[in-house]
Amino acid sequence: MRKTIVGIATVMGLVVSSNVAFADTAKPGQSMTHMKTAVGVTSTLETAGVVLYVQGGATSAVIGENLSAATSQVVFHIPITANKTGVQHVGSNIIFFNTANNQYLTLKNPVIDLAKGVVSATVPQAGDAKVDILTITNASTAKPMITNDKKAKQRTTAYAGTTLVLAPGVAATIASVLGLPAGSLPDGLAFGTADVTHYSKLK
Repeated sequence: MRKTIVGIATVMGLVVSSNVAFADTAKPGQSMTHMKTAVGVTSTLETAGVVLYVQGGATSAVIGENLSAATSQVVFHIPITANKTGVQHVGSNIIFFNTANNQYLTLKNPVIDLAKGVVSATVPQAGDAKVDILTITNASTAKPMITNDKKAKQRTTAYAGTTLVLAPGVAATIASVLGLPAGSLPDGLAFGTADVTHYSKLK
């Protein structure tokens, strides 16, 4: 099963570096999120037979030997668009897929809200409810690096190293939807970090 999981993850994408500035769309309201799982997350999920990936124009790749390695990580490159509460991954979904029973959980169009310190998403398996899926632990101290390009009339706002953990109760929800034994995923699991770059019009 591990060979199958690694094969699936490898097909998801081959980009393992965050040096993908060429992929960013330098237009107001659009950019890219680079999200990297914490060390140990992929091996924890793999032990439970779960593959983590993204879909809908986003790509993902494995850093390290394979998903079961204790030091391996998954990097997501997700296009984003502006949203009144922050930025939204329109058309990009994060998927937890159980290879043992083909059950999956979809986190649809995640929205990053630094003001509230959460990442929320629509969950089809929960009646399309909008759920806070991740908590941004350093949201209150995250400082943007702002660059103004007067010639292009464009402002670039970049946040680096925001830390993400599963919001309270989310681990149990994931386990339940995927048909995993209770307690398979620890509550408040350290999920990873994210770098967000956002372009806007310079007035």
